[in-house]
Amino acid sequence: MTHDPRSAGRAPGHRQATPTARQSGVNVVVRRYAMDPVPRLDLDAVARRASLHPEVVRRFVALGLVDATRGADGRLWFDQSAPSALARIQRLRAGLHLNYASLGLVLDLLDRISELEDALRRSNAGARSDESWI
Repeated sequence: MTHDPRSAGRAPGHRQATPTARQSGVNVVVRRYAMDPVPRLDLDAVARRASLHPEVVRRFVALGLVDATRGADGRLWFDQSAPSALARIQRLRAGLHLNYASLGLVLDLLDRISELEDALRRSNAGARSDESWI
């Protein structure tokens, strides 16, 4: 280890943070970023945006129809897409007169259909690009 004159007056082992580091003759730029919190909504905000009572939202979470996480304090937290997912559930329930238990199956099937349609679109797009030589 070589003596750095800039470290005079500092405690041993103290290093100054530098924006660049030198490793094997290559300059490496080190950037530090503050961690951005993931935007999330609490139970009341989701219920208000979906025009539902919070107990109904809790029931949907218990049935597995909507994803939520519990914070350290036990509160439910939702991602930004939860209000639209709740609106979808309400439309299906009102339009098809389904009970809550069957809604889970219908939602799973609709998601699977959407995945298959996306895969078909990707495969068709790939097939069209392969035919460009014709």
